[in-house]
Amino acid sequence: MTTATVAPGVGALLRSWRDRRRISQLELALRADSSARHISFIENGRARPSQEMVLRLAEHLDVPVRERNALLVAAGYAPHYPEATLDDPALAGLRAGLDQLLTGYEPYPALVMNGRYEVVAANAGVGLLMAGVPAHLTRSPVNAMRVTMHPEGIARRILNYRQWRAHLLEQMQRQLALLRSEPLRTLYEEVSAYPLPENCPDEPPKTIGNLPFALPMVIEHEGRVLSFISSVATFNTPMDVTVSELAVETFLPGNQETAAYLREVLG
Repeated sequence: MTTATVAPGVGALLRSWRDRRRISQLELALRADSSARHISFIENGRARPSQEMVLRLAEHLDVPVRERNALLVAAGYAPHYPEATLDDPALAGLRAGLDQLLTGYEPYPALVMNGRYEVVAANAGVGLLMAGVPAHLTRSPVNAMRVTMHPEGIARRILNYRQWRAHLLEQMQRQLALLRSEPLRTLYEEVSAYPLPENCPDEPPKTIGNLPFALPMVIEHEGRVLSFISSVATFNTPMDVTVSELAVETFLPGNQETAAYLREVLG
């Protein structure tokens, strides 16, 4: 006998997101200009929410754009947000703006990633970070987490790798606590299982120094020790699934020596 798999209804999905956000039915009702009774009926499957109500609840629960479409489908409606590819003519202006941003940030490294940490654009400075990485890690699409944490990747040149690895895994854990993403969970399970590079020190060398305000990524490049501070930016109020999942990561020099070296080599 074959058992059919039944997809969860919109009520169960909304309850799951509400639990993730640790918001009571009453608090959600107040935010969405509804009643706790109506929210309870929706979650229990006793009431079918309108398309407007689904979108309103999703907004107040800070549900990612892709998952808002999933909520609408579960409620019997068509997806509201389009999902264009980056080569879609409709996103030509966005691509041009991103390219200009990446080029303008040179000689400092900067890249654009999608929701699976696949690199969709990068500037010349990123090539410096990836120097010496074997070909099997640089085949398109390059995955930023994989190429950084693989023992044959950038990891072997990061002088404070244990600390940087902990930071990256914690970042992924925070995302998984807020998102329902099987590809992201699969990636996390893969990279968290990677062995450490050979001769990885327990503590970073005392000579690399520390910054009082942020954890730097300290990396060796052709005999030089370079220090970078990472920053990640996303788009405000995106109306497209693809755009909502894009993130721009920039690497700011952590000291004057790094800035001078980048200007000398790439400037």
